[in-house]
Amino acid sequence: MDRMAELQALIERNTVADGVQRTAIGNLALVRSSRVTEPIHALYKPALCIVAQGRKQTQLGEKVYIYDAAKYLVFSVDLPLVGQVIEASAEKPYLCLQLDIDVAMLSALLLESGAAAAKGPALPAGDLALSVSPVTPELLDAVIRLLRLLETPRDIAMLAPLAEREILYRALYGEHGARLRQIATADSRQQQISRAIGWIKANYAAPFSIEAVAKAASMSPSALHQHFKAVTAMSPLQYQKQIRLQEARRMILAQSFDAATAGHTVGYESPSQFSREYRRLFGAPPARDIARLRASPDSMYAV
Repeated sequence: MDRMAELQALIERNTVADGVQRTAIGNLALVRSSRVTEPIHALYKPALCIVAQGRKQTQLGEKVYIYDAAKYLVFSVDLPLVGQVIEASAEKPYLCLQLDIDVAMLSALLLESGAAAAKGPALPAGDLALSVSPVTPELLDAVIRLLRLLETPRDIAMLAPLAEREILYRALYGEHGARLRQIATADSRQQQISRAIGWIKANYAAPFSIEAVAKAASMSPSALHQHFKAVTAMSPLQYQKQIRLQEARRMILAQSFDAATAGHTVGYESPSQFSREYRRLFGAPPARDIARLRASPDSMYAV
């Protein structure tokens, strides 16, 4: 069996139905879809994703990424994205894995691997915190070894961290190396943006203050605005709106909040403004959007 066929078989054996499945390996999730999905809004945290079968489209701002088998993505900050499985069938389901990036492990690797990784090519100015590139044979081998551990649970505690380290090591020396170095370097521009994102997520329901966000990031307001947009394809205020609206949607869907209560809880003073911005982001007013989600459960998973 070739490497990609084995990866497909491992994901299929360890996913019992369509949707996202967290695994006994804490940072690892698997996803399967036997059909094309609707566009799915979700907040992604830093992760490495590999598609083993099928095809998916992800949109960040105005930029659209289309990727399929043997491609992998890296998200280097928390990003609100719109993803859609665009090629899948019952006979050949969409199969994907997501490995959340352990920043402490990545930082240790950067220190241990020496100057070659630490002083590699810089990330181009204005480069978004998401990219796609081909999977190398060495990376694929490490990923397969990690997934094999799902079938020998007794080995996970001892061997999974070793496989994760190798995966990060291979990625650190690949096309995503500059982006991964940015995640792990405390004084990098991307770390400053990560701190700004953390502040926005913790205070999303409060009135927006660019000065407060800039202070949390140790940047001037003008520098924050410029670099935040370069990394996330949106302004800090637009990012806050996305977080507010996604959280309101979750409240309506999972906690049965009515739209007015959800909007007020996430910081909207005007129900009409909330409804208008909700429709602009999700394509329908709250009641119709939630009814559609409940009628199509496969549109609610995001990896």
